[in-house]
Amino acid sequence: MANYHDNKEFIGIDFAANEIQIAEYEECSFKQCNFESVDLSGWSFMECSFDQCNFSNARLNGTAFKMVSFNACKMLGMNFMDCNSFLLSFDFTDCQLNLSSFFRLKIKQTAFKSCILHEVDFAETDLSSSVFAECDLYLAVFDRTKLDKTDFRTASNFSIDPENNSLKKARFSKSALSGLLHKYDLKIE
Repeated sequence: MANYHDNKEFIGIDFAANEIQIAEYEECSFKQCNFESVDLSGWSFMECSFDQCNFSNARLNGTAFKMVSFNACKMLGMNFMDCNSFLLSFDFTDCQLNLSSFFRLKIKQTAFKSCILHEVDFAETDLSSSVFAECDLYLAVFDRTKLDKTDFRTASNFSIDPENNSLKKARFSKSALSGLLHKYDLKIE
């Protein structure tokens, strides 16, 4: 049976250095904790917050993130596609998510604020009504992605093929329209 933690605060814990068991966390906060390369398979986080934590290369097979907030976290190479998809919901602020994958997830209304999302895989993901505020999407993959009503007005460095993605009522700034026309190799001045 998993360890259960409710309404606790964890500060500066190196989960990578300790032998740990599957656990459930509800309404807990984690500050400056290290989860790098930790196997979080089967763990559950509900209404938790993570501030300045390192999750790089953590394994997420069946991990549950329900109404979870990540702030200023390092999350390189994470396969969110392996998470438990039931009630999956999270938001990201000031996070580094390079080389991570959200492949085929249904994560409507997800907020990404001031995040670095280089080479992130959003292929076949449902991001309807999501927000990419002040995000750097350099080489992020959007392929058969549902982006209806998604807000890209302050995002940068994205390349999205309107013929290969659903973009109904998505929002873009005039200055970023080149990100929609990239495949045509036009010179926009």
